[in-house]
Amino acid sequence: MDTEWIMSSRSTGNGGSCVQARRHGAVIEVRNSKQPDAGTVRFTVEEWDSFLDGAKKGEFDRLMAG
Repeated sequence: MDTEWIMSSRSTGNGGSCVQARRHGAVIEVRNSKQPDAGTVRFTVEEWDSFLDGAKKGEFDRLMAG
């Protein structure tokens, strides 16, 4: 199953920090929409699910502490 690129809702109005993702076959691809030809980061569906679960639980929040 291939899907269209999806833009994060947080990407609008924040100075252009644009993240997009799509499902391409058995992987989830993530890219910078301002430089779409620069490549993608690819995750298995299981890896992506684990990342989203951790993000929802706040497990990565300390990365934002400055």
